[in-house]
Amino acid sequence: MGATLYSFVGGKLTGGKIVELEIYLGCTDRACHAYPNKKTPRNAVMFGPGGHAYVYFVYGLHNMFNVVTNAPGQPNAILIRALEPVVGIDTMQARRGMADVTGLCNGPAKLTRALGITTAMNGADLATINEIWIEPRKGPAPKVAAGRRIGIDYAGPDAAHPWRFVVAGSKFVSRPV
Repeated sequence: MGATLYSFVGGKLTGGKIVELEIYLGCTDRACHAYPNKKTPRNAVMFGPGGHAYVYFVYGLHNMFNVVTNAPGQPNAILIRALEPVVGIDTMQARRGMADVTGLCNGPAKLTRALGITTAMNGADLATINEIWIEPRKGPAPKVAAGRRIGIDYAGPDAAHPWRFVVAGSKFVSRPV
């Protein structure tokens, strides 16, 4: 938590500190696209090396941004759910058509729209400064709170795991834990 996700799209630099995320464990997690260790064209990047973007389109409307986190063959990923905007706020406001800074990136579809993240970035190496990258947190670790993931009731017992993490007290999260 507290690392910064950046994008450079259309000649515009945008970015924000990660303040909310959810983890997904492909082989055993019913809420994960790779469950039960099933590789498809959509989720293939999850089966590759960690440190790459897994960007997918959902509900025919939204892009969702994830970070692949394990060794090849181990399809684990982290869904980035919310950011605290820090760079290119005016560009994010224009992309979202709104002035309220606290609402710019307080949900996974909102942050992808604000940063211009699309499925064209699926598989991008996030350690290479190009169109999209993540830089490590600077300074002390924030206080973190954990709770249930959002919108995965269909996952049965896996829905109860406290695999959603937020920066405690942040006004930029999608909802409190």
